[in-house]
Amino acid sequence: MDILVSGASVAGPALAFWLTRHGHRVTVVERAPALREGGYAVDFRGEAHLTVLRRMGLLDAVERERTRMGATWNVNEAGKKLTAMPEDLFAGDVEILRGDLARILYDATRDDAEYVFGDSITSISADAEVTFEAGAPRRFDLVIGADGLHSNVRALTFGPERQFVRHLGLYCAVFTLDNYLGLDHSGLAYNVPGRTVGVYSARDNTEAKAMFWFASPPLDHDRRDVAAQRRLLAEAYAGVGWEAPRLLAVMDRAPDFFFDSAAQVRLESWSRGRVALLGDAAWCPSPLSGMGTGLALVGAYVLAGEIAAAGADHRTAFARYEQVMRGYATACQKSGEGVSKFMVPDSRLMAWFVNQSYKLMPYMPWKKAIARSVRKTAEAVSLPDYGLTRPAGPAPRRRPSDRAS
Repeated sequence: MDILVSGASVAGPALAFWLTRHGHRVTVVERAPALREGGYAVDFRGEAHLTVLRRMGLLDAVERERTRMGATWNVNEAGKKLTAMPEDLFAGDVEILRGDLARILYDATRDDAEYVFGDSITSISADAEVTFEAGAPRRFDLVIGADGLHSNVRALTFGPERQFVRHLGLYCAVFTLDNYLGLDHSGLAYNVPGRTVGVYSARDNTEAKAMFWFASPPLDHDRRDVAAQRRLLAEAYAGVGWEAPRLLAVMDRAPDFFFDSAAQVRLESWSRGRVALLGDAAWCPSPLSGMGTGLALVGAYVLAGEIAAAGADHRTAFARYEQVMRGYATACQKSGEGVSKFMVPDSRLMAWFVNQSYKLMPYMPWKKAIARSVRKTAEAVSLPDYGLTRPAGPAPRRRPSDRAS
C-alpha cells in the first residue's frame, strides 16, 4: 500500500521503519523545513521498550548516544546543593536526547521512505485523497497522524483540539546552550512557588540544556510564534533568581527553542475511515509520565504489524491495533497524573516536603515499590510476533503522479 505518515519526530519515522520492512511504500510529510533535533532527554523503560529497539536493530545505536546522566540536585538561590533527585527512579534503562533519537530513526529510514520537509496536509477526503500546502494533491491507501500533541491530522479528521486535549496545569521550555557551569553528567534545579528552572549537561558535557517548568492555566498564544513564546517565558520568570536571568539572556540565541504545555490527549477511537493516529496525536501521556517515547515506539511496531497482518483490511488492522494498545496507553497516562505538584511545587511548604522526600527516599523501603510500579506500567503490554524475522527490502517508491488502487 501507499501510506502517508504526518510527522517526522519519533513516532512517524519509527512507523516508517516497520511499514517499509513489511513491504509498503511510505511518504513522511513534516511541516518543519528540516529534521528537528532539539528537545529534552527521553527514556526507555522495561523490556517492552528495549525489545522493540532490539527488533529494529537500533538498540546499540541508542546505547552509544545515551546521556549517562547522574544525579540532578535541587539547589537554593545561592546554588548550594540541598537534595539529589534519585536518577535510578526518574531515569529509565536508557536515556537519550530526543533530537539524537530522531536522527537515529531518520538515518535508519531515509533511504527506504520518502521524506517531504517544509509541507503540511490541508485536507483528507474519505478515500484518502490528500491536499498539501505546497505539494500537489496525492491519493494514498492510508493516512497516519504521528504529528504530536497538536496533531494537524487529528484536527482535520476528528475535530478541534479543545475536544481532546486536557491541560495539566504546566508549561515547559527547553533549549541548548554552552555548558558554562561545567556540569559533569549532572544537573541542577531551583524552584520558587509555581516555577522551576534547571540546567543539565548533555552530549558528554560538550553542551547543556536549560529547562523551565511553570504553572499556568491554558495560555492564548500562537504556537508557531517563537518570539511570543520567549516573551511568555521571560514574563513567567521575571524576578526569579539563581541562574534564571542568565539563561533567559541567552535563549534568543538558542537554535532549538521549544515551548509547549504539559497535556494529555483523550480520544474514544484512534481511527476514522482510512485515517489513524499514533503516538502523542492519539494518546499523549504528557512528559510528566516519562513514558511517551517508549509508548510511541511500541505503538509504531504494533500498528505496522497489524496493517501487515490484515492485508488490505484497514478496519481490522486499526481495530486490532487499538485492542493491543488501548489499555497500555491508558496506564501510561495515569502515571503522568498528579505529578505536576512534585515537578513544580506550588508553595514553600510543598517545596520543603518534596526536598525532604528526596532526602529520605534512599532509606525508605517504598522507593523500591515505586520503582517496581513504574516498571510494571512500562512493561504492561504483550508484544505480538508479526513474523518479520529479517528486515525485508522496501517496495519500490511510487511516483507522486501515480495513484493507489
